[in-house]
Amino acid sequence: MPLTNSRDLKLAVLIDADNVPYSNVKGMMEEIAKLGTPTTKRIYADWTKPNANGWKGVLLEHAITPIQQYSYTVGKNSSDSALIIDAMDLLYSGKLDGFCIVSSDSDFTRLAVRLRESGMKVIGIGEKKTPNSFIAACDRFIYLEVLDGAIQKKKPKVTAADTKKPVEKPAEKALHKVDKQTIELIEATIEDIEDDDGWAFLGDVGNLIVKKKPEFDPRNYGYSKLTPMLKSLTDILEIDERESDKKGIKHVYVRLRFN
Repeated sequence: MPLTNSRDLKLAVLIDADNVPYSNVKGMMEEIAKLGTPTTKRIYADWTKPNANGWKGVLLEHAITPIQQYSYTVGKNSSDSALIIDAMDLLYSGKLDGFCIVSSDSDFTRLAVRLRESGMKVIGIGEKKTPNSFIAACDRFIYLEVLDGAIQKKKPKVTAADTKKPVEKPAEKALHKVDKQTIELIEATIEDIEDDDGWAFLGDVGNLIVKKKPEFDPRNYGYSKLTPMLKSLTDILEIDERESDKKGIKHVYVRLRFN
C-alpha cells in the first residue's frame, strides 16, 4: 500500500546499524523503492568494531554511505544522536519529501513526530519488537520479518523431489487467521468512508487503515496484498470489481454484508 499515488517521493533513508542485521538490507531497499526514490542513504555505526565487517559488501552493492560514530561511553548508543542531527540538517535542506528511519529503537519517536510536524512523510522499518510509541509516530511502519519472508518466497529452493509434486495453487496455501481486532478495524474503516449504498473504494480503505494503524500490512497475515486478504473475509464482506476507463484495469469496492 503506497503512501501516495506517486513513486516520486524523494526519501532520505537513515539506518541504525546497531538495530538492523545486514542480511535484511536487500529486501528493505526493494521495499523502499516501491514507496519513493531514496535520494540519500546513510547508515550509522562504530565501523571500527569487529562486528561491522559483514556490512562492507552490502553497503557497496546498495550505495549506502557509512557514517562513523565512535562509542564514547559503554552502554550508550551514540549513533542515535548522529542520525538525529543529520535528519534535522536534511529536513532544513528543503530537498526531501520524506524520511525512512530504519531502527527498532524507541529513541527515534520524537524525531518521527518532529519530521511529521514539518510536513514530511515518515516511514519506519524495524523488527516486531519495536515499541509501539515509535510505530505510532510514523505514517507507516513495516516489519523486517515480513520482508525476509517475501524474499524467501521469491527464490524457493527446488529439489528433484519437488519437480514431481503437483503445483500448489495460491488459494490452497495455509494463511494466517485475521484477528478480531483487525477485522473490527476493517469494518470501522469501511463504515467511515462508505457511500449511501455501503460501498467503499478499496484504495481509500487501505490508505485510511494505515493512517489509523501504521504497522498494518496484509503480509503480516500471510497475504501479498489487501485485495486477497479482504476476499478471504467473505463471511463479513462483499467484493465488487468494476470496470474502469482503462482496459484490463478494474476498481475494487467492498461493503459490509450486514448493510
